[in-house]
Amino acid sequence: MTAESTGARSAEARTDRSADVRRLLALLSFLLVPWTVLGSGDLVFAWGLATLDPVHVTTLPDYLFVYTRGLPNRLLAWPIAVALYLLAIANALLGTAAPRLEDRRVTGGLLVLAGASDLWFALGLTRPGLVAVPVGSVLLWVAAWWFHWPDLRHGLWR
Repeated sequence: MTAESTGARSAEARTDRSADVRRLLALLSFLLVPWTVLGSGDLVFAWGLATLDPVHVTTLPDYLFVYTRGLPNRLLAWPIAVALYLLAIANALLGTAAPRLEDRRVTGGLLVLAGASDLWFALGLTRPGLVAVPVGSVLLWVAAWWFHWPDLRHGLWR
């Protein structure tokens, strides 16, 4: 192995590592944006529900353990989407720390499933007079496509 090939490999590894860090930061940024925007002005984030009139926040644990008694199952799709998203972040974090330990197809697949679950949640909220826009679904699917399309495409046809 020549010094030139060793230098090229280390530069490639630094580029891959910086790409993994950018990917992880992009995924973490989804904690800051609403996943579902309701026509009433309410916002659903990965961490909780924000009502703007009057201002009130219901955290995800409160939603799960206090307010879910008697709710239809389709409204539990939001916590499932968040769980899938957190698993994707954990897998991406693993890939950032030790790239050989991450199966990027798993991360991409988890993002796709999280987006589908968020869409199911938004559809469950939509009714005459109330529209729910699944922003999170779009974000999660774009991230899966942007960062993981080659992994998913090769994983599907192997």
